[in-house]
Amino acid sequence: MIRNTTSLVLLVDDDPSHRLMLGTLLEDWNYRVIEAEDGLQALELVKKSPVDLVLMDMRMPRMDGIQATREINRHNPAIPIIIMTAYSSIPSAVEALKAGAADYITKPLDFDALKLLIDRAVKRVHLEQENEQLRGQLARLQASEILGNSSVMKHLLEIIAMVAPSEATVLITGESGTGKGLIARAVHANSLRAQMPLVEVNCAAIPETLVESELFGHEKGSFTGANRQRPGRFVQADHGSLFLDEIGDLNPSMQAKLLRVLQDGEVQRVGSDAAIPVDVRILAATNRNLEEMVEQGTFREDLYYRLNVVTIEAPPLRSRIEDIPFLASHFLESFAARNRKTVKGLTPAAMDLLLRYPWPGNVRELENVMERAVILLRGEYVSDRELPLNIQRLGNEERIETREERTEHAGRLVTGVTLAELEKQAILLALKETGGNKSETARRLGVTRRTLQLKLKKYAGQGEFLDPDG
Repeated sequence: MIRNTTSLVLLVDDDPSHRLMLGTLLEDWNYRVIEAEDGLQALELVKKSPVDLVLMDMRMPRMDGIQATREINRHNPAIPIIIMTAYSSIPSAVEALKAGAADYITKPLDFDALKLLIDRAVKRVHLEQENEQLRGQLARLQASEILGNSSVMKHLLEIIAMVAPSEATVLITGESGTGKGLIARAVHANSLRAQMPLVEVNCAAIPETLVESELFGHEKGSFTGANRQRPGRFVQADHGSLFLDEIGDLNPSMQAKLLRVLQDGEVQRVGSDAAIPVDVRILAATNRNLEEMVEQGTFREDLYYRLNVVTIEAPPLRSRIEDIPFLASHFLESFAARNRKTVKGLTPAAMDLLLRYPWPGNVRELENVMERAVILLRGEYVSDRELPLNIQRLGNEERIETREERTEHAGRLVTGVTLAELEKQAILLALKETGGNKSETARRLGVTRRTLQLKLKKYAGQGEFLDPDG
């Protein structure tokens, strides 16, 4: 991230009065300043201090600006250097650029231009630092399944990167379809337990009578159908992570037993009195509001606080609509390859509908919509026709509203308008309705395509249409 501390500028000039004036100016611009009287001293300071930018005069004793630029660039090429030079020394400034300077400015200095140069150079440095940190963070995350470039998703990845190496219990909240399972897998994959198992349990998918056996295991013969000993998911996840999805669906009895295991670090198989120690990191997820459930008495408060050490919220898709084009393209490519089809992308109309749809089912719904579109696709581009009816209605409602507005407008113009003018308006309206499709326009108007072409050529001569034959 961009640092909160003020950027540090190294000011290099052999004229003390000039240094004083520029140093005061830089401080007024909220930069911290350190000074050097020649290139040699500047090089020493660069090696000792985290300098963000060097503002340096060209002519100096001991080591001039060109040589200093070469040496500083050799030490750290990421530090931008701005050279100050007299107008008559521009060839020398060009030589400094070849030596590695970022830019130059001529004397007498234009302070507005100087501030602009410095601000741009420092901003570029900070952006490069931010991108480098983000690239390193994403590389560490190994979370290729978590897709998105929005600020919301970058923030999510930052949280995962900070939380993953710890041993803290993580509660992942969010609506259905937001990728809570992907977040849990990313946390485990980037934890110190990554080489050990991640065991996943969907608490809502297990019958209440079997939850205890599923989690803690059972002894052979402990109940009807228990034909062999079962270790249970806690034992399977020993030294690894256990992901309890839909934990809000656990009944009160299982909540109490789960709490005891989290407190004691031991499980007991059904039908056994022996305690088995387990070392498991708990990752839990729910689309329900556990705080409200605690208030209603349907979820244990002590278990809630035991689980809610660190909370990660999976953002809904509607809060990161800028990710929709990227996600849609990703899913299209994936399903096209799976179904052996050639898909080049989405039409602008289809993409517009995807961006305006509220996505109550979130990323999972978008994925399903793209799979459906690929299966139904006959051409190479997904259009609004391949989208589900509930998404198409967004476009239909807009077209109906537009048609009503145009009809109302046309009705106001009928009085005093010739039949030829009304005919022209009808053709123009039909062309707009069909997006310029002449065959469909002719069909809607009840005329042949040749008749329509003749009309368009006539109007072209009147300047109404630029490309009647297009």
